[in-house]
Amino acid sequence: MSHAEGIRHVSDHVTEFRLIHADDTWSRRTTDCEDVKGQLSDAKLYESPTEHGVTWMVVSPIIFTYRVMQCERLLDASNDTLLFGHIFNPTELQALKTNINGIKRFIVIDDTVNKLYGSQVAAYFEARNVIYKILPLPTTEENKSMLLVTKILEEVHKFGIDRRTEPIIGGGGVCLDIVGLAASLYRRRTPYIRVPTTLLAYVDASVGAKNGVNFANCKNKLGSYVPPVATFLDRTFLRTLPRRHISNGMAEMLKMALMKHKGLFELLENDGKHLLDTSFQESEETIENMNKDAARVSTRLAIETMMEELAPNLWEDDLDRLVDFGHIISPELEMKTLPALLHGEAVNIDMAFMIYVAHETGLLTAEEKSHILVCMRGLELPLWHVDCTVDLIQKSLAERLKHSAGRLRMPLPTGLGQARCVFVRVSVCDECVFVRVSVCEDECL
Repeated sequence: MSHAEGIRHVSDHVTEFRLIHADDTWSRRTTDCEDVKGQLSDAKLYESPTEHGVTWMVVSPIIFTYRVMQCERLLDASNDTLLFGHIFNPTELQALKTNINGIKRFIVIDDTVNKLYGSQVAAYFEARNVIYKILPLPTTEENKSMLLVTKILEEVHKFGIDRRTEPIIGGGGVCLDIVGLAASLYRRRTPYIRVPTTLLAYVDASVGAKNGVNFANCKNKLGSYVPPVATFLDRTFLRTLPRRHISNGMAEMLKMALMKHKGLFELLENDGKHLLDTSFQESEETIENMNKDAARVSTRLAIETMMEELAPNLWEDDLDRLVDFGHIISPELEMKTLPALLHGEAVNIDMAFMIYVAHETGLLTAEEKSHILVCMRGLELPLWHVDCTVDLIQKSLAERLKHSAGRLRMPLPTGLGQARCVFVRVSVCDECVFVRVSVCEDECL
């Protein structure tokens, strides 16, 4: 239904106006007006008479432009990416570079990042003569709340920022979510910059628009869709990650491989152990049958496939989202098991269960199912957890049903590297839950 058709539910007589900017003001013109001088807006205004006066309908497209950029040596004093890498306008860029005095940066990093890189972050901004404040925070899934958002906002307000003082967020996905929400609230939307320091954040949390915190014991129940002005991806931060956290991030990469890219699946299958061993760093060592570019290629493919799905549906108006694979059961499971399971581990348990569902419904062959589960084990990801009970699964599916217009619809793989969103009858799914839980408990532990 078009916007004009929508307003005709109120009245049959609808006038469509375009909006023109000239002499510092906006004015409306009917669409048949040929004398248009000034800037034409993408927004439109519809007007129609009603019984008690007039009804107006505003159609105003919201366009966000943000940059996701792979880079190296981000904290090298000669690298000005953290100062200017987010600026698209050449004139603005030149003006800032010629008048660098007075640049301010408010930096929020999680406690772990502060211990590992805090001194380097401080040295970088001091070397660039930047006025800065570093706020280290204990950002964990357990304290991912509006209380921490408020604390951040209080510190931002004390420091004093303007529209050119983009807060910089350095940390994992939890930190990016919390501080991103704070930025989206401050002055109704303050531009911000993301610097992911975990693999999961690198390939997943940092490249989209969502921010959020937990509420009422529900994961990310409060949040916003406000992307950063830029995300800077530096793989050297991954070298200090524990092996478990590398595996954790690979779950989200595997998700995109299963949904969209067989080549990425094969790369993770063949080179997964090497990537775990090297923490996605470049290796000079030559290993037989090993892809020397595995780290670079796999992260690029994971991000490309993710952004293909996110860019045209940034606000999630379309609920048929392949990127929701692994996120049906996992939110409930992750919250129930805190802090035992990491996000990617909960996602993989969800995916493993759904692999059985896909096989049960005839979407995957037994060979494909086995192939995928072997790959998951090779990436050192859990396939099951004692708290993934029948009750938890049914509760999660009921929540999905509530947000799917009364029909259970979810993304499922239909082969290696291909998928679609399918309807699953609730009765079939209920039967499958009991059967699959017992099978998974036997086969997946």
